[in-house]
Amino acid sequence: MRGNLFVISGPSGAGKGTLVVRVLESLKDVWLSVSATTRDPRPDEVDGCHYFFVSNQRFDQLIEQNGLLEWASVHGCRYGTLRAEVMHRLEAGIDVILEIDPQGAFQVKEKFPAAILIFVMPPSMAELERRLRARATESAAQIATRLQAAKVEIFAKERYNSVVVNDDLDKATRDLVDIIMAARAVVDEPEGDQA
Repeated sequence: MRGNLFVISGPSGAGKGTLVVRVLESLKDVWLSVSATTRDPRPDEVDGCHYFFVSNQRFDQLIEQNGLLEWASVHGCRYGTLRAEVMHRLEAGIDVILEIDPQGAFQVKEKFPAAILIFVMPPSMAELERRLRARATESAAQIATRLQAAKVEIFAKERYNSVVVNDDLDKATRDLVDIIMAARAVVDEPEGDQA
């Protein structure tokens, strides 16, 4: 039985990463895809764990060799999903989560119509700005850029299968787990019951 492909997007600071970690702790047979990126690592990030940090030249090679399931330029850097890693796990019956931006999400949906797109919303723009400032990982100019990008990204939420509002972390985690479990239940139905 093939695994499900879940794509989780949302503005920077919406809490996608925290929710995904909690889901991974709650469920078995779920794998978080590790993206390749051309951006520099943050002080606490480990190559191959948080991201595969690659040069622009290597990223170009991956594009040319059809080695990326999707890729996008975000905030001046490129991010992409390694096709072979995802396909290997799906074929082994493991659910895969991609935590990527909307550009990438829609590329994946084109190639895999069965992919389940989930958008994580902050409770408000004011709370989103507070979270970004509290992280203390970006300059004031970078925060302004991320807030502007968030306004654009939020408009795209209508194209997603589900929206999870991350106001209460426990409730948002339960909502995300419920979406994954519902998709598993559909896959687990006997062949004759599927439309």
